[in-house]
This record gives sequence, C-alpha cells and structure tokens, in this order.
Amino acid sequence: MRLRLYENYRFALYAPFYAAHATGAYEAEGLEVELLPSPGPGRAEAALVAGEADVMWMGPIRVMKAHEQDAASPLTAFAEVVCRDPFSLVGATPNPGFKLADLLGKRFASTAEVPTPWLCLAGDLHDAGIDPARLERLIGRTMQENVAGLSAGDIDVAQMFEPFVEVAVRGGAHVWLPASARGLTSYTVFATTRQRLDSDPEPFRRLVRAIYRTQQWVAAQPPARLADTIAGYFPALDRGVLTGALARYQEQGVWATDPVLSEEGFDRLRRALLASGFLGRPVAFADCADNRLAAEAVAGEPPP
Repeated sequence: MRLRLYENYRFALYAPFYAAHATGAYEAEGLEVELLPSPGPGRAEAALVAGEADVMWMGPIRVMKAHEQDAASPLTAFAEVVCRDPFSLVGATPNPGFKLADLLGKRFASTAEVPTPWLCLAGDLHDAGIDPARLERLIGRTMQENVAGLSAGDIDVAQMFEPFVEVAVRGGAHVWLPASARGLTSYTVFATTRQRLDSDPEPFRRLVRAIYRTQQWVAAQPPARLADTIAGYFPALDRGVLTGALARYQEQGVWATDPVLSEEGFDRLRRALLASGFLGRPVAFADCADNRLAAEAVAGEPPP
C-alpha cells in the first residue's frame, strides 16, 4: 500500500514527519510513503486535487483560505502534528517581563518566508488593544538576515523559528516571547481531499496510526536522540544547533502528542486570520477538518 506525500518545506519544525520515516513507523503499518518535493504553495494544493499526489503537510491557514475562496473545496485536514505557534520574538538585549507593548518604538523585523507568524502576532496585538500598524515593522528580510541584524545592532527584535532562534541565542540574543505561550494554535496538518478519504480510507488510516506512534515516540525522546534520528535530513546543520532547536520545541509543547486536530487551536488561528483580514469570512471547522481517523487511532492501543 502506497501514498505519495508532498513535502512543502524542510524545517526542523517538521521533526515528527521525518521521524516517522526514520523509525520505520510507516513500514510497520504496511505502508510505503514516498516523499516528493512540493511544487510550492498554491500549486501543490491544485496538484493534490488533480491526483498528482495523495497527501501533503501544510498549514491549516491554506485549508481555510481554500474554503473561503470556494465553499466546495475538497481540501481536508485529517491529522495534526504541529499544534502551537513555533515562532519566537528574539531580541538583541535581555527583556525579562516582556509585554507586547514593548514592541512599540522598537525596530522590529517580521518573518518574510511565510505569512502565518506575522498574522498570528497581529492577532495577538489586536487582542492586546494594540494596532499592528503602529509597529516600526521591517518587512522583506529573511530569518537568516535577521539573525545577522540582531548581532550587528541593525534591529532590536525579530520574529524567527528554529534553528534560527538557537543560532541567535548562541550569538548572544535573547528569547523575549515564544509564541507557543499563546496556547493551542493549529499550525501544521496532514491534508488530502475529502473524496479520497471517503473512497479509499485505508492508506490514510495506516498513515494516521503511524504518525500517532511517532508522536508518542517523539514526546518520549531526549533531544539528542531525536536529533540523531533525523540528522540525515539536515546534513548541513550543526548537530548541536539541531539538538538545541529540538529541545526548545519539546519544551514549548509545539508538537501534538496525538493526531486529533484541536478545534480550540483551529479557532484561535481562524480568529487571528479574520482579525488581520487574511480571511474575509469565517470558515467552519467541519468543512475544513475530518478527525474520524485520528480519533480512531487514539481510541485504539498505539503499537509500540
């Protein structure tokens, strides 16, 4: 039994996805999962719907946007892997007791590579009664450029995720606020089409059982062992940096310990996207998510 899986990005954040391959979790379910390079946001969703791949991992932001644009969109999230925002606000100097209002008057660099972290932070600012437009926000800079900018004194604070947080901290920067502290915010899911889930559920059932086993395994591992297991997917990344990055993610509870997509986390993301204007109207959880296989996996005894 085989599934073709689009890999949209290769980030340390996705450690559980790589651990599922590296530990043989799919093989234990009699499933072959072929990891394919994604054609990119937008094109990947279209290719998935066209049947060029069977499944992909992606942000629920993209599932929501697809359903906002087309109420009949077949895209469906069916297993959650990243359940909290993995980004952090990292400053050049210490700032114990940081509050969001401290960003006012600071040279703040948001993340250029993906939209979700800024949209979520903008939602936090709205909730705190702060107009995001008041920030002295620098846009268009990569996280790598922002690590260098913090060191050079060109910026005061930047938004980044791992391994850039670990690199910045090793260079003398300080974590002001991990966005994971906001609480559950659905960030990365497996998605396919509703028609495929309904017509041929067995390979997806096996995938969900495998990822559940992997989630349990990841939660129990020392960071160094997790780093050793997935290091082959990051050959250019210093092993100490990878280990530190994974340790921080474990501490922050960024990875879900079961595949059931949290409606609370979905709602928090949706509210941020509505507040920012990214979504022009609400989309229903039931239209975007299908937890049947995830609930089934959790109800059963996870294989060792």
